[in-house]
Amino acid sequence: MPTWSYPACWGQGRERPAPGIVIGQINSQGVRMPTGKVKFYDQDKGFGFIASDDGDEVFLHASALPDGAVIKAGTKLEFGVADGKRGAQALSVRILDAKPSLARANRKSADDMSIIVEDLVKLLDSVGSNLKRGRYPEGDHGKKIAAMLRHVADDLDA
Repeated sequence: MPTWSYPACWGQGRERPAPGIVIGQINSQGVRMPTGKVKFYDQDKGFGFIASDDGDEVFLHASALPDGAVIKAGTKLEFGVADGKRGAQALSVRILDAKPSLARANRKSADDMSIIVEDLVKLLDSVGSNLKRGRYPEGDHGKKIAAMLRHVADDLDA
C-alpha cells in the first residue's frame, strides 16, 4: 500500500504515529490521505493554511487546488502532504465538503435578497387573490412563478 510522508513538524516535539498507522481516510485508489479543514485562505493571494485532522497546520497553495475551485474557511479537504521549504505543504487537494464554500460564495447579498423576497411576496399576493376567485395562473406564467420560487429557495438555503 502506498504511503504519504509525515509532516515535517513530527519529530520536532510531536509524537509520530506508530508504524503502520496513518491518519486520514482511504481515497478511491485505496491510499490513505490526510484530511482537514481550511483554516484561512486568501483567494486574491492564492494561498492559505489547512488545519489537518491530526492537529498540524499545512500550507495550501492555489496550484494544489482543482481548476476553478473556490474555497473558504471551514471547507473540508483531502490532500497529500509534501515537505516544502517552510514545512508541510498540501498537494493534490480534493474538496470533500463543497456546499458551504461554493454556494455561500456565490449567493446574493442580504440587501438584494430582501428586495427579491418583497417582490415575490407581492407577486404571490396577486396569485393568491386570483386563486380565491377560482383562477389558476396560466400555464407559462405558473411555470415561471414555480421556477422563481425554487430559485429563491435555493438562494435562501445556501
